Amino acid sequence: MDIQTLKINLSRVFDDKLRTKQWHNILDYTIIGLIIISTLEVFLSTYSSIVEQYGKWLHFIDYFTTIFFTIEVTLRIWCADLQDPKYKGFMGRVRYCFSFYGLIDILSTYPFYLHFFMSVPYMALKVLRIARLTRVFRYVKAFNILSRALQSKKKEMMVSLQFLCIITLILSFILFFVENEAQPDVYNNGWKSVVWSFAQYIGDPGGFADTPPITFIGRIIACVIGVLGIAIFAVPAGLIGSAFTEVMDEDAMEEHNKNCKKALGKAFERKLDRIAGYQIVPRYLSVTEIQARMGLKNDDIFDAVSNSNNFRFANIACTRPADERPEDKLVVEHFLVNTCYGQCIDRGSKITIYSPANIVDPVTGWWGYYLALIGGFNYVGREIGEVRPYNSFYIYDKTVEIAGAKECMEDLNRLANSEDSWVICTLAASGANEPTYPTQFHFTYGAKKGDETYNDPNITLNDVEIFDKIYKDYATLLESSYNLFADKQRYHDNSNSKFFARHLEKKVNAISLRVAWSVTCWDMRAIKLAEELATVLNKHINNKENPEVKELKEKGIGY
Repeated sequence: MDIQTLKINLSRVFDDKLRTKQWHNILDYTIIGLIIISTLEVFLSTYSSIVEQYGKWLHFIDYFTTIFFTIEVTLRIWCADLQDPKYKGFMGRVRYCFSFYGLIDILSTYPFYLHFFMSVPYMALKVLRIARLTRVFRYVKAFNILSRALQSKKKEMMVSLQFLCIITLILSFILFFVENEAQPDVYNNGWKSVVWSFAQYIGDPGGFADTPPITFIGRIIACVIGVLGIAIFAVPAGLIGSAFTEVMDEDAMEEHNKNCKKALGKAFERKLDRIAGYQIVPRYLSVTEIQARMGLKNDDIFDAVSNSNNFRFANIACTRPADERPEDKLVVEHFLVNTCYGQCIDRGSKITIYSPANIVDPVTGWWGYYLALIGGFNYVGREIGEVRPYNSFYIYDKTVEIAGAKECMEDLNRLANSEDSWVICTLAASGANEPTYPTQFHFTYGAKKGDETYNDPNITLNDVEIFDKIYKDYATLLESSYNLFADKQRYHDNSNSKFFARHLEKKVNAISLRVAWSVTCWDMRAIKLAEELATVLNKHINNKENPEVKELKEKGIGY
């Protein structure tokens, strides 16, 4: 087990969630048990008779639990950045140490070692050990609910407290002016009236403000302060009560959404593609189909998709040319996410399939994913981001900050790291407001529209000969076996200086392949066509056949 794997496993232990049937669960309960034993030891050490008889055992428990918690707290600080990104780096760790639980951890553990270097009373340090009991709150759901309730209403409570303080100060000054004349020895300055007023809120337990007003107006002010004394508890209690209800409703909704997401995931069961012979995830499922198959209501489906990062809605009417006047059809797409922009899969191949527009182009990611999987190629797909206004990853502009764009380019540079690397960028064509072309597969390689030669000095190819073989083989296969057609640079232009391939660190072989939606979205041979392309790419670039992929032969749920 490497260091990073160990750190990830430890962070799962320290996430404060009690699991079941996992070793994390055993450690969680071990920590809770030792906290209780440690607290019990401190309590028993207050009995001199027990200390005389069992002192050695109590000291052993004290030393053992302290050493255990020292190691645990140190590891918690080390893993803090995996719990929350704000705890990254040295200053992030310092920030964690000053968080509520971080401070409790440190105060209840590290001060123990001070008495080895300083003349600090051992029992005084031991008192801090009692604070360790509050660490159990990490695992108590009720305390978590209370904490969230207080957090959600802290602004309202602060406003009410500020209002109460200001009103009390105003009444205190009025009280001074009316009582100063009647009791000049008692109310000889404004501080006395302020102390008296605020002391009434806590019942004046010390009797240090036992100077009641004697004037009529003073007694009226005292009554008003008495009413405010009720409000000081009633208002926060009402706010916290409503917050409790809201938090529990949120938890119930979260659990409901979790169940809906689980059911939605099961809907994307792999099905046999009879033409290609592979078990594949459906390219999409209509909302009606999900309702019929899984028994989910419309609201359930919308909540599940809205609260998930690997499902999205799409209207596949956009995959038909506008002049066909297609009817709207709402579907759900399923995809993988393992990066801040979508997904990146490194298979150690010279070929990387890049799908930069999956968030707006239905099914293109599905087709590109299976093209990469069948061929054993790397895969980079953009699945996450703002749909409107849309900023394409196909175009790369360093002056415009787009969430995930930098990370996506870093991954592309890492995968396409030599001049014999190939990046195949897959996009959609012939849908929505785009015209329908007589060809379905459109290859471009950095030249201007209509230039089907390789004479343009700005083309993004290092090995024109290999590309030409790939193009001719695949175009011939499409026409002879599938009655489909391909072209190169005939209908599309990618001579743009912001074309992403021009900004890669290495000058690699980069081509764009726009595939008509009539193929990727509607043709039952779509996966077979992806397999044929993977075969041609492997033949001419890798000089090998497509690998055997176990996943493509197994039934299952999702990717």
